[in-house]
Amino acid sequence: MDFILFMKAVILGMVEGLTEFAPVSSTGHMIIMDDMWLKSEEFLGKYVANTFKVVVQLGSILAVVIVFWSRFMDLLGIRRKQPAPGAEHGRRLKLAQVIVGLLPAGLLGVFFEDIIDEYLFSVETVMIGLAAGAVLMIVADRFSRREPQVTTVDQMTYKQALGVGLFQCLSVILPGFSRSGSTISGGVMLGMSHRAAADFTFIMAVPIMFGASLISLVKNLEYFSMSALPFFIAGFISAFLFALISIRFFLKLINRIKLVPFAIYRLVLAAVIFIVWIQVK
Repeated sequence: MDFILFMKAVILGMVEGLTEFAPVSSTGHMIIMDDMWLKSEEFLGKYVANTFKVVVQLGSILAVVIVFWSRFMDLLGIRRKQPAPGAEHGRRLKLAQVIVGLLPAGLLGVFFEDIIDEYLFSVETVMIGLAAGAVLMIVADRFSRREPQVTTVDQMTYKQALGVGLFQCLSVILPGFSRSGSTISGGVMLGMSHRAAADFTFIMAVPIMFGASLISLVKNLEYFSMSALPFFIAGFISAFLFALISIRFFLKLINRIKLVPFAIYRLVLAAVIFIVWIQVK
């Protein structure tokens, strides 16, 4: 792999790592950056390039595992985490609740993955997703409770877990909507604090992104060659390092500034991309 391709992989990994945890759509940012400037499809091919945009997120997911290590050990029954203050009767987030949250988007991804991969990875759909997700985020903040019922994930119910999972489906069918944007907005509208909704979002991201990457890899395995492997590795490492930096910053920020500033950024970005896209077209 020459230096130019290496830098393209690093840039895409950086974009993924810095935007994965903010509700601005990491996939949307990668599609915009790649389709309009980096053009990875020209040397990887369409299907391998789309797979890269899914698999590179595993770098960010590894960062989540490290940051939430004790929480995952608790979910798996390996190490017991003390319940957060306010959790009723020693309640903890259960693995079953995570599974309930994963089911809607997981089933949607399995049955409609071909359509999503073929038609929805484009700048046009990202612009729509950015704007639509921004509207949802503004609505969520506008109607959120001043005193949320659920301030930590240990207090959430199965009904809330399912509701957040249903909101996650919006990000599956429309790249650019943002998985964290849809789930945090959904959680807030269901009575959760921004931080509790963000924590649950990141915990759910680990199995769903691992599954999505595995499906995409298996489906497009015939298009792969060993020459693409260094590109994937460079992007993965870049995404991991930048995600490790950004995740702690975002978790400290979200309860303070909430969703509207991110929504405004999304609307401005959608407008700028539209103007640039018109010029390019």
